Amino acid sequence: MLPLRAQIYLRVGMNERFIIPLNGLTAGENMFSWQAGKEFFESFENTEILDAHLDADVRVEKSGRYIGVDCDVRGEVTVECDRCLDELDMPIDVEIRLSVKYGSEESSEEPQPGEREVIFVPDTDAELDMSQIIYDYVCLSLPMQRMHRPGECNPEAMKYYGAPEGSDASDEEGEVNPFSALKDMFK
Repeated sequence: MLPLRAQIYLRVGMNERFIIPLNGLTAGENMFSWQAGKEFFESFENTEILDAHLDADVRVEKSGRYIGVDCDVRGEVTVECDRCLDELDMPIDVEIRLSVKYGSEESSEEPQPGEREVIFVPDTDAELDMSQIIYDYVCLSLPMQRMHRPGECNPEAMKYYGAPEGSDASDEEGEVNPFSALKDMFK
């Protein structure tokens, strides 16, 4: 029989390799390492992430019925710059801390900062699929506005903006006015 780690890599299916076999865990510490790329995000039909190179290192602690999952996801994803529409590499550094409990009760309490998020799995489940959890945490770690640093945007795209990149659109009094680019429109 193959070691547990080898069995996980041999499974068929895109997100099958992000499975933690809850019934097959030995007491103590268990380690898993996974990689997520472009295909991982495509399987969730995500079109915002153009490419990805992520490493997920998972440490699972089992003691009796307690299962603690510590997952660190690091790497980078490629998205489109909101300003110039060129590709932009965004660093990812996400820490996922979970406590797995058996049963169907949902916790109404929000975890406090620094506490583990509690997830419930039915008593009949023998596996924990981490793919949705990793996907959610990575997507939530991305900023709302995704732009290159000032001066790094594509100059060809930036010439179509009313004001040069990094400058303020100010009126005659020196106040910032986003409509100052339109002031000569009707002359």
